[in-house]
Amino acid sequence: MLIMVGLGNPGAQYAGNRHNIGFMAVDEIARAGGFSPWSKKFHGEIAEGSIAGRKVILLKPLTFMNESGRSVQAAAAFYKIPPADIVVFHDELDLPPGKVRVKTGGGHGGHNGLRSIDAHLGKEYRRVRLGIGHPGSKERVNPHVLGDFAKVDREWLEPMLETVARNAPSLVAGEDAVFMNKVTLATGGSEEPAGAKGGAGKAKGESHVRQARPTETRAATGPMAGMLRRLLGGGDPN
Repeated sequence: MLIMVGLGNPGAQYAGNRHNIGFMAVDEIARAGGFSPWSKKFHGEIAEGSIAGRKVILLKPLTFMNESGRSVQAAAAFYKIPPADIVVFHDELDLPPGKVRVKTGGGHGGHNGLRSIDAHLGKEYRRVRLGIGHPGSKERVNPHVLGDFAKVDREWLEPMLETVARNAPSLVAGEDAVFMNKVTLATGGSEEPAGAKGGAGKAKGESHVRQARPTETRAATGPMAGMLRRLLGGGDPN
């Protein structure tokens, strides 16, 4: 069994936030994979299904970001799932919009959701880093991360989410490099050099929403998804 966790904050007022891209990813996986309806459990919402013949539990913690670990720990304890079989989808400032990277272990990079999971489960779980870009200066990071995606962001956000969901079988099989290559090719991006690492220049101990580092942005094009129309259709561009 595998647990796939999407990080975000509960409530309609946060639904379109960049910080909630983890929720959006597991929502798309649930939709594309024909998972069960969402139900309340483990201080969160879960949906059950299977991917590539393996049982998968999707989890959206409803504890708010900085307490995400309580929900993940409760689910992992109930199903007796080790950290190696937990995959966490989260927003990443240090990747350009639409860029996706997977890593196992390592630091939390100031992300309070990862910080909480580290405290409850340790660090040896897999992280799917979903790039949201940076606002250009440290002072603008808080409203950027906790602000809604702009309408123009649909051009890269929808194809990225659809591609992540479509290639979830590679994640389930533990083929992280294959997953990254497929997502990169499908969204029109290019691979970063092997061994490249993000996070340079960040102040240690700072919250994820207080950090920023200039990076190159790149957009992909694609059709509009109904989910994103609901989330972003009424808001002004940021």
